[in-house]
Amino acid sequence: MAGHSKWANMKHRKARQDAKKVKIFTKIIRELTVAAKFGADPAGNPRLRSAIAKAMLNNLSRDVMERAIKRGAGESGGEHFEELTYEGYGPNGVAIIVETLTDNLKRTVQDVRSAFTKYGGNLGTNGSVSYLFAKKGVFSFAPGVSEDQLMEVALDAGADDVVPHDDGSFEVLTAPEAFVDVNEALEAAGLNAEHAEVTMVPSTKAVIDADTVQKFFKLIDMLEDFDDVQNVYHNADIADEVMALVD
Repeated sequence: MAGHSKWANMKHRKARQDAKKVKIFTKIIRELTVAAKFGADPAGNPRLRSAIAKAMLNNLSRDVMERAIKRGAGESGGEHFEELTYEGYGPNGVAIIVETLTDNLKRTVQDVRSAFTKYGGNLGTNGSVSYLFAKKGVFSFAPGVSEDQLMEVALDAGADDVVPHDDGSFEVLTAPEAFVDVNEALEAAGLNAEHAEVTMVPSTKAVIDADTVQKFFKLIDMLEDFDDVQNVYHNADIADEVMALVD
């Protein structure tokens, strides 16, 4: 799409995430702890396996990972987290999904609702926007990677597709359950993604313009800053020149 660089947008997003590294570590630790309640052996616990992969991709230390897993696997009583997903619309009709792990439902819904209200959005009902998304593993590669090698390794490891972009970057798409296997195969081949995650990929996009881009990112930042919020997904389509306006 003219004026849109997949690579430029990804770099901007990564820079924003790097600035929130401590928050990201906290969320990963919580996910590891909750996932371990379903079994401490990642071979038989796909959720824990994915959480470990995410922790490693974000350079969380192995000691911290192991402590979180042991805490979750051995926990009886103590903190009890419930998983809740909120759906709604932000500025310019952008669809937003907010995944939470919380020990206080009232606090969490108040926080999420207040963020939507403050920045011109509104919460919807369950299913109001989730039908626009599909959960996929996504590996983002900078321009210059060998397309032939990437396709051979990724597809042999079980990836669904390798998508080239006009700026020379690539994305490898997988089913969530194939994410770890594909990641291991790519790393073994020396193909290290600049960014990799299991995320919600939208089927349609909503354009964010220069007038609303600041409000949109303030909403996303406010949601991501809440301790109870694990992940925020959206279908915003932002041109390079508009992205450049973001503080």
